[in-house]
Amino acid sequence: MGHSRPVRKAVKRRLLRWALLAAAAFYLTFGFLLLMLRWVDPWTTSVQMQRRVESWGSKKKYEKRYRFVELRRISRHLQHAVIAAEDGRFYTHRGFDWEQIQQVLEEELEKGRLRGASTITQQTVKNLFFTLRGSFVRKAAEAALAPVAETVLSKDRILELYLNTAEWGPGVFGAEEAARYHYGVSAAQVSREQAARLAAVLPSPLRWRPARMDRYAGIIQERMRLMGW
Repeated sequence: MGHSRPVRKAVKRRLLRWALLAAAAFYLTFGFLLLMLRWVDPWTTSVQMQRRVESWGSKKKYEKRYRFVELRRISRHLQHAVIAAEDGRFYTHRGFDWEQIQQVLEEELEKGRLRGASTITQQTVKNLFFTLRGSFVRKAAEAALAPVAETVLSKDRILELYLNTAEWGPGVFGAEEAARYHYGVSAAQVSREQAARLAAVLPSPLRWRPARMDRYAGIIQERMRLMGW
C-alpha cells in the first residue's frame, strides 16, 4: 500500500502532462489553420468531404457546386438576412452569444426541448474543420476554437468564410452557387426577398427549399427591418 500512492500520483501527473500536450497541439494546429485563413480561401471543407463520403454507394450522382467569392461580391441583402436569421448579435459578441444561450436554457427548462444557439463563428469553425454529426466532442472542439477564430480573423472575414462554406442544397456550397442554383443569378444580384428565403433554409438545406419558406422568410425580413436593414 505504501508504494501504490506514489504510483497513482505519477500516473496522474503523466495523464495531466499528456492532456496538456494534446490541448497545446490542438490549439497550435487549428490556430495556425485559422491564421492562414486570413489570406487563403479554403478549397474544400470538412462538411463538403462528409457529403462526398455519404454519397459513396448512392445511385444518385453527387455533384459538388462550390465557388468562393469575396464578401463585396455577395449581396448586402444576403449578408444581412443571414445575420438576422442565424446570429443577430454577430458584430457585438466574441464567439459566443451568452444572451442567446441563456434564452435557450430557459426554453429547455420551460418546454423541455433544446434548440441550437451556435453563432456564425461557431458554425464557420464547424463547416471548416468538423462534420455535421452531433456529438459532445465536436461541440466542445467547436466552442474551444470560436474565441481563437474571433482573435485571428476579422468579423467580415468570418462572415465571408461562413457565407462561402454554408450548405444551401444537395452539393450546393457557398452564396454564389446557392444564388445560381436556386435563382439563376450571381450572389451579388440576390434581392432582399430572395436573401431572406435563402437564409431561411440554412437550418436544414437538404430538406427545405427557398420557394416554400414564406413564413420564416417573412420573419427574417421583419428582423432585418428591426435591425435597420
